[in-house]
Amino acid sequence: MTAPRPEGPAPEDFSSSEELRSALTLLARVPQLLIACDYDGTLAPIVTDPSQAMPLPESVSALRTLANLPQTKVAVISGRALRDLAALSRLPSEIHLVGSHGSEFDVGFTRALSSEDQRLRDKLVAELSAIAERYEGARVEPKPAGCALHVREASEADAMRAVEDVHEGPSTWDGVQTTEGKAVVDLSVVTTHKGDALDKLRHQLGASAVLFLGDDVTDENAFAHLHGPDVGVRVGPGPTRASFRIGDPEDVAKLLARLVDTRRAWLQGEQAQLIERHTMLADGANHALLTPDGRVTWMCHPRPDSGSVFADLLGGEHAGHFSVQPVNAGIPLGQRYVSGTMTVETRWPGLSVTDWLDSTPRRRGDLNATVLVREINGEVPVKITFAPRPEFGQLPVQLQPVGDDGLRVLGGREPISLRSPGVEWQIEYDGQHSLAVAVVDLAAIGGSVVLEMRSGSASLDEWKPAVNVRRRTTEAGWRNWSDSLKLPRVETEMVSRSALALKALCYQPTGAILAAGTTSLPEELGGVRNWDYRFCWIRDAAMTANALVDLGSLQEAEAYFAWVAGILERTAGHPERLAPLYDIEGMAPSPEAIIDTLPGYAGARPVRINNAASNQVQLDVFGPVAMLVEAVAQRRGHLSEFEQQVLGSMVEAVAKRWHEPDHGIWEARQAPRHHVYSKVMCWVTVDRALKVADHFGMEYGPNWHELRDQIAKNVLELGWNDEAGAYTAAYGHDDLDAASLWIGLSGLLPPDDPRYLRTVLKIEAGLRSGPTVYRYHRDDGLPGTEGGFIICAAWLAEAYLQVGRRTDAEELFEQILACAGPTGLLPEQWDPIAERGLGNHPQAYSHLGLIRVANLLNGPSGRI
Repeated sequence: MTAPRPEGPAPEDFSSSEELRSALTLLARVPQLLIACDYDGTLAPIVTDPSQAMPLPESVSALRTLANLPQTKVAVISGRALRDLAALSRLPSEIHLVGSHGSEFDVGFTRALSSEDQRLRDKLVAELSAIAERYEGARVEPKPAGCALHVREASEADAMRAVEDVHEGPSTWDGVQTTEGKAVVDLSVVTTHKGDALDKLRHQLGASAVLFLGDDVTDENAFAHLHGPDVGVRVGPGPTRASFRIGDPEDVAKLLARLVDTRRAWLQGEQAQLIERHTMLADGANHALLTPDGRVTWMCHPRPDSGSVFADLLGGEHAGHFSVQPVNAGIPLGQRYVSGTMTVETRWPGLSVTDWLDSTPRRRGDLNATVLVREINGEVPVKITFAPRPEFGQLPVQLQPVGDDGLRVLGGREPISLRSPGVEWQIEYDGQHSLAVAVVDLAAIGGSVVLEMRSGSASLDEWKPAVNVRRRTTEAGWRNWSDSLKLPRVETEMVSRSALALKALCYQPTGAILAAGTTSLPEELGGVRNWDYRFCWIRDAAMTANALVDLGSLQEAEAYFAWVAGILERTAGHPERLAPLYDIEGMAPSPEAIIDTLPGYAGARPVRINNAASNQVQLDVFGPVAMLVEAVAQRRGHLSEFEQQVLGSMVEAVAKRWHEPDHGIWEARQAPRHHVYSKVMCWVTVDRALKVADHFGMEYGPNWHELRDQIAKNVLELGWNDEAGAYTAAYGHDDLDAASLWIGLSGLLPPDDPRYLRTVLKIEAGLRSGPTVYRYHRDDGLPGTEGGFIICAAWLAEAYLQVGRRTDAEELFEQILACAGPTGLLPEQWDPIAERGLGNHPQAYSHLGLIRVANLLNGPSGRI
């Protein structure tokens, strides 16, 4: 227990205390916050007549607002009887009330007293009443578990004698607890105090940290029970264990108002940039996201699925960022990719910043290196802020200047350095982490400076070759690849950028292909549909590789096959056991978890890492792999032995499991169903295997034709729903699903089949909204809603083309293009009402969908 601090100087207005403001800022960022305070002298000014002590309206308003914020609880712990506290304060029900110094947590507490305790309590009331009768101005306040003697209205001499009588009399009785406050002595037959009450509230409400405010001697017990990130604030004079002091209840109101603003800003996300306006940097293995105003807002290390170094995207500035802006910050003139590369240029009047991830260290075999280069050129003063926060900001770090060479980051698991020759840094502290700030007058130093952040290296030496040579080498790698593509005449630049985005999501060291480079970007602002997409889905990756094959690039598909080979080997001859997704090494992800120290993008919580969908059964995964094998063989002109083995394994898996229900392509966290799309993909697996066998002379099983026909008959009969007038999401259910378009897109039904035509019309009418198409509208067991999926819009555009509605396809394709951000990147979803992107970004699904439609609009060379 901490000894009380001396009274010290007179209290000052809390707003002038930088230390207190910093402590409140840190406190406002905890996952579960409890605000608890005393009543008299804290919420309500001390008055002569205690029955007239009314709380300040400003404090009541602030407490009500705090109590209605997510992950925030409020309590008032008073020495008053609970019934009197409730009647006098008139605080809303969202605020927990605790009376009698923690003896009362509900109005019916007296029922919990034993008959012996009740007799002792009645004896106390009688004795204190007798003492009060002897001294004018003294009065007794009966309480359910005891009583209190108030002497505020008595003369000083009478007050002292009355209190002395209590201490010499009933205070000495066995089973009586005495608590002395300002002009009051409280006796109780229950042994408790405000510290115990605070502990009980902390436990019951699951608080990560506590703010406690109090003015009385009795509040010192609560201050003594604070620990860790907790903050105690003493109101008024007197020795105290609290860390901070303010003057009076008016200062309490100001403090609570400030806490409201800070807590709400953190919970709701601070200055969230539109998702689709973020631009991706890549080096062939790792990624970073850049805002339109030059802030690196997202980067993980050493792998794209590792903990973040910068997570401003999900937690605001305190979660880590790397910013470069003119001192007289204005709106940038624009941002663009250098054509054919993943290098990004951001421009202001008199200033340009060129950002790129250096691929040369990884090419040399240093797989743990992520090197971010920021080339700053111009003639104006610029402000640079470097605030790395390893492991999602959960590891406190320090920044160490090293001469004129730059900075080292101390405290993380991986070495990180920032080479910045000639830049003079000022190290600041935000209460938990260090950050470095520099103002550089470009005109005074020759017009340019180069910053080189080396994650995975502590070296600040100049690397060879020179940075301009490494940039040319890095850009040549991207440009040579993009120049090799066979691009359609339709929206050539957008298709090229989509292809580069897909290439950037390929993890070249292993051949895995990520669904997206981010986690927890929300499907609904403020909602809970926030998932980690930094993994390789069997289905998504095969579709991505297939889109690149359609553009003439086979290397991604062949690398992906090598990654699949490792997984198939680990199934020990049981390909039917394939999980929907794996990490970039081909291993099962760790259990899904929550980073509760981050508030999420625009307040969308929880922030999740890993993905529990890896434990689901998704029987559609085999079909896209078979389609990819066929596409590669046709493009190359022959079938490899491994590809034959893959096809055989996929058909074997389908034969064993196609008749089972599964969780489906959308991974609903509900009981499995017989999903139409999954059955169609099982049929596709066998159908494509037979086509490849016919074309390339591959041996196939004697029952493959029968299996294909059996699956087709099953899905065509059972997938149709007469009531809905369409192929629906699952057998026996009438809910529509955009994935059911694959009943025709796959070739299982011909384009002119009336059942397919009706399905297209029903999905168009039921799921399309402007430029986007929703996956479904059924209750999937999760609260809230989501945006329309861009890939579903692409599927509908394909269906329009297939059934002869080219004008509709062209119109929808133009609307899809309009969903892209200024640098051509697409998120997962689009909100047609708010007209903004949703979901992880950039999303492989969205870009491969765009490529497929562009190829089909290009003419006969396009292929489904």
